[in-house]
Amino acid sequence: MTARPLSVSTPAEQGVDASGITAFLDAVEADPDIEPHSLMILRHGHLVASGWWAPYTPERLQLLYSLSKSFTSTAAGFAVAEGLLDLDDPVISYFPEFEADITDPRSRAMLVRHVAAMASGHLAETYADAVRLDREEAVRGFLLIPPDRDPGTVFAYNQSATYTLATIVQRVTGLSLTAYLRPRLFDPLGIGETAWTRNRAGREIGFSGLHAATDAIARLGQLYLREGVWEGQRVLPASWITEATRTHIATADGTPEGARSDWQQGYGLQFWRARHGYRGDGAYGQYCVVLPEHDAVIATTAATDRMQDLLDLMWRHLLPAFGTAPLPGGGQGDDALRRRLARLALPPVEARSEPPEPGDAWSDAVFVPEGGVCADQRSLTGVVVAEGDKGRRVTLVEGDRRLDLRLGGTGWTVDPGPTPTAVSGGWTDSGTLRVDVLFLETPHRMTVTCSLPERTFTARWHTTPLHARSMGSLRVPSQPSSTGHRETPHRATPSVT
Repeated sequence: MTARPLSVSTPAEQGVDASGITAFLDAVEADPDIEPHSLMILRHGHLVASGWWAPYTPERLQLLYSLSKSFTSTAAGFAVAEGLLDLDDPVISYFPEFEADITDPRSRAMLVRHVAAMASGHLAETYADAVRLDREEAVRGFLLIPPDRDPGTVFAYNQSATYTLATIVQRVTGLSLTAYLRPRLFDPLGIGETAWTRNRAGREIGFSGLHAATDAIARLGQLYLREGVWEGQRVLPASWITEATRTHIATADGTPEGARSDWQQGYGLQFWRARHGYRGDGAYGQYCVVLPEHDAVIATTAATDRMQDLLDLMWRHLLPAFGTAPLPGGGQGDDALRRRLARLALPPVEARSEPPEPGDAWSDAVFVPEGGVCADQRSLTGVVVAEGDKGRRVTLVEGDRRLDLRLGGTGWTVDPGPTPTAVSGGWTDSGTLRVDVLFLETPHRMTVTCSLPERTFTARWHTTPLHARSMGSLRVPSQPSSTGHRETPHRATPSVT
């Protein structure tokens, strides 16, 4: 299905001061701890600014990490609207096969709304323990871990909670999340290709792993901003929008620092409340920020460990730019902003494209990890630099797996697959080669530095992959050719408490 383009307008026509957006761009590009990848801003239903930092592009799917949770929430909203799911049912009622195993009264009292609101009663993340207890069915493992407090009384960010919600949705619908959302959300909103990571059971994990374009983030935010209506048609009940985005459980710790944190403003149903509006967010700066008071949506993808800093820059520069009426004179900065957005690019590595003499010393050079191990990059075991038909190549070795990269001189050299990358690098001196690798379908960059005198290398992730098995897995996952993995449909049994 071809996505219908979003309605486009100038910032000035929608009461947005372009200089505020320019100031935001200046700020994120000046911050060494923020690597921006994309930005889309909608105001009054119109796209007023959009840009991608090359080599990232508009059509490229991105790993959204925990922003996936807000799409899982939306799937739950459809299931509730269709009478397939009741937030006030006990979780155990959707898993009658675990009935004899789950004896802890708090686990049995846990409701669907509790797992949707990260209020299962546990005080910490449980997913690793849940998988350890039952590798085949992590929901059973989760329910075997007794909550520390009564469900509904305490917040803890917990992947098991979202995984349980996602599993329930896939059970009651008999479809994967993707297959269920395609005719209900993705197609009506004009969201194109998506892909979702599956676990060993073949189930889409829900709490992370969704790959989608920035445009999909913006469209989801606009649907929520319009309380479930898209282009005049009701897509999702307004009651779900209200329920999902209100505070269900407090997250504040009462400290002055907490008051300034956007993670301590309360939690909804897989959405965070914020100092301004509410948001879905994923690790390293994948944001869907919805600002009802400004009738605006901000969508970003990025690579940063300083996620609060990125939000602070939004509040500092973008919020003041949202005025109440069209700007007189058409907005003097609109044209300059448009040109600026068109030329966004990540700076390449500053290095020579060829080694200083003697360059032949680098031919077929093999490098081993410095100190015998390279812990920061997990499984990288070797680097080979060689001369190829199309120039110099660098091969990253992971045991019996190899990732071949081409050094293409200055700028970024894009290789479309099977693991899409962009490479920039060269020689910083006669004995040192630096190569930066962007894994284009994720927020991740690796810097590899080879030392010719020692024949060793170091490798560093700028943002560490959270659940990648190898470099080759840092890509959009392959998807089933059918409409989606089918769960056995299961309706809730009477409440068990």
